[in-house]
Amino acid sequence: MVRSANIMGATFAVEMYGSARVQLERAGDLALAEARRTDHLLSNYRPDSELSLVNQDAARMPVRVSQEFFDLLSGCLAVSRESEGTFDLTVGPLMKVWGFFKDSGHLPSAQAVQTGLRGVGYQNVELDRAHRTVHFKQAGIELDPGGLGKGYAVDRMAAVLRRERVPAALISAGGSSIFGLGTPPGHAKGWRIHIADPRNEKKTAADVYLKDGSLSTSGSYEKFFWADGKVYSHIMDPRSGYPAQGMLAVSVLSRRTLDSEIWAKPYFILGRDWTQRHKPAGFAVLMCLDQPGAACAWLP
Repeated sequence: MVRSANIMGATFAVEMYGSARVQLERAGDLALAEARRTDHLLSNYRPDSELSLVNQDAARMPVRVSQEFFDLLSGCLAVSRESEGTFDLTVGPLMKVWGFFKDSGHLPSAQAVQTGLRGVGYQNVELDRAHRTVHFKQAGIELDPGGLGKGYAVDRMAAVLRRERVPAALISAGGSSIFGLGTPPGHAKGWRIHIADPRNEKKTAADVYLKDGSLSTSGSYEKFFWADGKVYSHIMDPRSGYPAQGMLAVSVLSRRTLDSEIWAKPYFILGRDWTQRHKPAGFAVLMCLDQPGAACAWLP
């Protein structure tokens, strides 16, 4: 049984196995409805989403938010600190400067990059847990959900499927954020996933098995453009204001899809040595370096 829909600008699909077709149909529809609800929470394209309302007013005054939004934002700011600022929800102004917000991208002037950087900085997001409010310390700050929205939605969908007692399911958001629930019939190791070789997507860089776990991949080949003989990808280093260099793709295996999606970006930006020193024991990381002849390899 397969259910799918276009949500967050990507195809969300859920493949399910079970003995009761009606139960699976209901569960799949409820899971997609949960993804739509999450989109309404986090979308920066919907003017009435909770995130958009925060972006609209939080520089003028503290904005009271739902407990769900507050907890998610609090967790993201913790990751920003742990990742030395390479994961930053306020990267939105830079994504607009580089043209990645709505189109394929373009090379901005150095002055435009500096202007965008003035609106970036997770330290400018102030949370008040007692009043459950969000406040921006300066004008021009915008939250951008691009680095976490799909992963969070996939986790929420998995929670719905568990609640509906679906024994086995594979959830995919655009093919880049995936969660395997249980195991499909006849495959005790889990759901077999092929990680594409970023140099040739017809080839496989690695095979993994998901059993109550997630896989997320960030790659420079997903959204990019050429300028002056150089490739610029959508994976932005919020510290410099320029797209990260030196990596083709990073895939992360972890229990939660939110974690694998979020951490794929800092690992992409900070590189092999930093990642090897800092990744949690429960994570597995596949790195594809942008070097001639370098094969994709799992970190030890």
